[in-house]
Amino acid sequence: MAEYIKSIRKLIGHRPLLSCGASVIVYSGGKILLQLRSDNNCWGYHGGIVELDEIVEESAKRELLEETGLTANSLELFGVFSGPDMHYVYPNGDEISNVDIVYVCEDFSGEPTADGREISKLQWFDINDIPSNISPPAKKALSKFIESKR
Repeated sequence: MAEYIKSIRKLIGHRPLLSCGASVIVYSGGKILLQLRSDNNCWGYHGGIVELDEIVEESAKRELLEETGLTANSLELFGVFSGPDMHYVYPNGDEISNVDIVYVCEDFSGEPTADGREISKLQWFDINDIPSNISPPAKKALSKFIESKR
């Protein structure tokens, strides 16, 4: 978690916080690379909170590298997702209203390796065989992406 968010959480506790996320859907050969999150034991794409003064695309690349070991050689903006279905309460009680800026990455390098802290497992899934336990904040964008590929 970004230092800025940690400092805000010290002031407001678990109350709702507006946050800006930068996320990446990694796609190759009809498959999506998903991560099994350690906090809620659900699958999702890769990303996190944009830090103060950070360029959103750089944040997406940073999060992808930190969580998977993959370097994004290029990103394509997929969409911006917000609204009531992006409101989420984490298992620790922290509540967010997230605005998620989601990119697609089909040009990457490296070998996928889970970070072992936030992410317990990485796995490629056929676009037609996505697991049902998708992390709630990722459902909206992931569903739209899958629809766009069918």
